[in-house]
Amino acid sequence: MKKYFLIVLACSLAVLACDNGVKEVNIESDVYHQTMDKLSEIIVHDIFSPPVASRIYAYPSIAMYEVLAQNNPSYNPLAGQLTELTPIPRPTEEISYELAALEAFIKIGTALIFSEADMDAYREELYKELKKGVNKQYFEASLAYGGQVAKHILEWADGDMYKQTRTYPKFTVTNDPTRWQPTPPGYFEAIEPHWTKIRPFAIDSSTQFVPERPTAFNMEKNSPFYKEVMEVYEVGKNLSQEQKEIASFWDCNPYVMNVTGHVMAATKKITPGGHWIGIVKIACKKAETDPMKTAEAYALTSIALADGFISCWDEKFRSNLIRPETVINKYIDEEWVPLLQTPPFPEYTSGHSVISNAAATALTSIFGDNFSFRDDTEVKYGLTVREFDSFFDASEEAAISRLYGGIHYMPAIENGVTQGRKLGDYVVDKLKLRNEALAENNE
Repeated sequence: MKKYFLIVLACSLAVLACDNGVKEVNIESDVYHQTMDKLSEIIVHDIFSPPVASRIYAYPSIAMYEVLAQNNPSYNPLAGQLTELTPIPRPTEEISYELAALEAFIKIGTALIFSEADMDAYREELYKELKKGVNKQYFEASLAYGGQVAKHILEWADGDMYKQTRTYPKFTVTNDPTRWQPTPPGYFEAIEPHWTKIRPFAIDSSTQFVPERPTAFNMEKNSPFYKEVMEVYEVGKNLSQEQKEIASFWDCNPYVMNVTGHVMAATKKITPGGHWIGIVKIACKKAETDPMKTAEAYALTSIALADGFISCWDEKFRSNLIRPETVINKYIDEEWVPLLQTPPFPEYTSGHSVISNAAATALTSIFGDNFSFRDDTEVKYGLTVREFDSFFDASEEAAISRLYGGIHYMPAIENGVTQGRKLGDYVVDKLKLRNEALAENNE
């Protein structure tokens, strides 16, 4: 009888264990990459501007990092290092930190986009697979904790002045011939003229990295500005096939207006920041990073990108310099059209130059210099794969691509590179993500 009872008890426990499932959720870095790809896809669909997109990437990435850092003593939290970010709550139950980090990312990303239903459907399908064979209480507790962290980060995000700037007046265009004017074919109003009011993440203020002054407007022949204008004009008329490919590869214009006769159609593409988020994925997959290091790469790069846009946009609307297309059409050649469509905001400095070099600095600090990679980020938009010997190699090509595209004068490119690298160095030096002493002992 006793033997029979033990057999029945053992069978009952086995059934109970099967019902409850295991307390382990198999989440590898690929799940984080897949989810980031989904967020990028929705950002493209919803046509967020480059500065706004950088904000959407930053907050979920920071949340993901903060959750995983709670369970990894080799990493320091960003709370207390980023402006006004306080420590996230700690879990009160046994949880999967990897799942909680994923949930926090998804919750925040969903709150910051328009197409919430698309992300909700993605989440439902993803969790249907992840929850198989997993203890229900453990799974739900992990999601609940991720939700708590998301709430904490979203409350922090609410204080960054984004909502307030939605109500600010539009940018005023003047008749001053030296100042920015809307450009064809859409003649769109200036994008995010008040982005300088957005609270920075790591830099002290939007004015911390003010670049050199742009060349004074002067269309007299042989003046420095005239020579800069003519450089854009001549380069644009004599582009090699390679230069055209480079310009198109780094275009990253989220909304290109295509005009054929009386027919107008829009083409949606990834933003410049989204391109660099794609490079984060490429680097992580090549280096085979674990979830913690993957989160580190996304967080540090997205912070550098977001602060890069704040710094660059501060200068754009301070100098308010006219674009090459407007100047060339008025003074040089009314028929000239740049290879790329001119983005709707002032010229100086080059956003591509600033944010690409800030991102390259962040990535180099994690993966090292001379980290070669094949960039296939733009393949889904009909472009080719390009190969680079390092992140700075890519950032320099991104910068010069704006000359080839007819978008910028050279000072905006060169001084933008300097601005971006100074900002990137500051972000990397300020944010101590790694607990170096513990990291060395664990390696």
